[in-house]
Amino acid sequence: MIADIPIPLALTGIVVLGVLAQWIAWRVRLPAIVLLLGVGILIGPVLHLLDPDEMFGELLFPLTSLSVAIILFEGSLTLRFREIHGLRGPILNLVTLGAAINIFVLTAAALYFLHAPIGIALLIGTIACVTGPTVVAPMLRAIRPIPAVDKVLRWESIIIDPIGAILAVIALELLMKEDHAEIGWVLAKLALSGVLIGMAGALLLGHLLKRHLVPWYLRNVVTLAVLFSVFTASNTIAHEAGLLAVTVMGVMLANTRGLDMEDVLSFKESLTILLVSLLFIILAARLDLGSFQTLGWGFPLFLIAVFLVARPMAVFASATGSRLTMRERGLIAWIGPRGIVAAAVSSLFALRLEAENVDGGELLVPAIFSIIISSVLVQSFTARRLALRWKLAEEQPLGVIIVGSGLAAVTIGQSLKKAGYDVTLADSNWDALKRARMAGLKTYFGSVVSDHAEHHLDTSGVARLLAMSNRPGQNTLACLHYRSELGTDGVYALRTSEDHDKAKLTLTGSLKMPWLFDDRLDDVRLEDAIESGAVIKTSKLKDNYTLDDLKQRNEGLAIPLFAIDPKRRLIPFTSNDESPVKSGWEIMTLQLKSMHPPSIEAGAETVESDLPE
Repeated sequence: MIADIPIPLALTGIVVLGVLAQWIAWRVRLPAIVLLLGVGILIGPVLHLLDPDEMFGELLFPLTSLSVAIILFEGSLTLRFREIHGLRGPILNLVTLGAAINIFVLTAAALYFLHAPIGIALLIGTIACVTGPTVVAPMLRAIRPIPAVDKVLRWESIIIDPIGAILAVIALELLMKEDHAEIGWVLAKLALSGVLIGMAGALLLGHLLKRHLVPWYLRNVVTLAVLFSVFTASNTIAHEAGLLAVTVMGVMLANTRGLDMEDVLSFKESLTILLVSLLFIILAARLDLGSFQTLGWGFPLFLIAVFLVARPMAVFASATGSRLTMRERGLIAWIGPRGIVAAAVSSLFALRLEAENVDGGELLVPAIFSIIISSVLVQSFTARRLALRWKLAEEQPLGVIIVGSGLAAVTIGQSLKKAGYDVTLADSNWDALKRARMAGLKTYFGSVVSDHAEHHLDTSGVARLLAMSNRPGQNTLACLHYRSELGTDGVYALRTSEDHDKAKLTLTGSLKMPWLFDDRLDDVRLEDAIESGAVIKTSKLKDNYTLDDLKQRNEGLAIPLFAIDPKRRLIPFTSNDESPVKSGWEIMTLQLKSMHPPSIEAGAETVESDLPE
């Protein structure tokens, strides 16, 4: 690190660059690791602005290990057994048989193409067999594959990380120790300490949270304290057993009946994004670009074996007899990026190999990082195209869930279905859903925030939730529940008649959601307008026909409902502002038969007169 850069400034710079890289990656729809690695290499080996070893000293790898533990725990909290009905076989095979095939092929490739000694080749094979949620999850968000592919890749990436780390430890012990009889004892300590301490941590934390022995504001920090304790205790007994322990702990908590971990998961997700940003930049900054020359002429053949031999063999063998189609297996075989565990473990083991002067140890870091960089770059730019070509992903998510089944909800649902959207109306009143069923719309009977909906309401491909019931509480719950999944711009609520003249009941802060359509519309007035003959029409804007022209031509009787851009994204108009519509966009409007001019008292919340009686 350049001497005149203070450490606080350097740390601040890393955080800012990491967050900026995450934001840019979101804007351009790329996995953030692509930019994070680029930033790390630029400020590290290229410009020499950052030397992580000098900055952190001996704390670098303990901090890295704790960060990886948090990342794996957050990922394992999302693993619910009920979500993988019919896919448990392929997932289990991928992390056992598939891992074995990967290790065998990658070891042989490193042995013959990189001319690595047998011990180093085995170490490369075990570390490179992992994928990792830090790169798989962002890639899946960009690809948006069908549920079967998404679930297999997500589960594999989380479960394989601790397994790969444990196998790498065994490979390192085989390489460093002459007495191989101890390997069995090492493996037993790894498995027992990881599983037993992880289970104990889950039982303890689950008991504390279910019995409400921890106040709400301490839930996150208590969870973090238990997580660190479990990780450290396991690692004290057996090196790298902590990764297995935190994974076991997370999976048990995720599948504990009656335990709500959503607030903890939300906190860990934010923490994970920050830690991933920091780790990739710091580890990339440690790279010695000259070390990649040691890979030699066989390096391209080694990568071909990684992508076109090892991974496809592992996936197709693991999926034998499963319900996965050939195209689904092919897409899973192509998506296998390596993540932070591979980077951290290889960097850590390289220090020990260097200290012991192990022959061929200089190959480990460049070999693993070449797989990480090439897998992320190649698959980021090709996987979505392949998924679209094989019809395993949607060009643009066109799903819409409408909460409520009144006349207005059904009428809007029919119009959206006619426009090409996949509409589902949800209501807990079976008789009220009759109108939607008679109109040929898909329906879901039940509450959208229920456990039943969690298991049976298909939300794959859903981009918008429109809460249009006449119960404001239900609308609010639906928006809050799905906001984390669809984003703040994905959930909207229709103002109800109860929301007028009740400022004391108006939600505030983070509980607010955008009100659908015009301030003049609420559930009662919208239904009154439709019963009075109002219809929904679609118009296309042109350079000489703007939204203002549309309104003027209809003499104020056209209320904009939705804008549809050329990519078929559905953008509702809200009471807060107007959608940034452009020429070539389509506008869905509510065409009124007649309307008295609205009288809105200045500065007041109440809308007195708007639609015909």
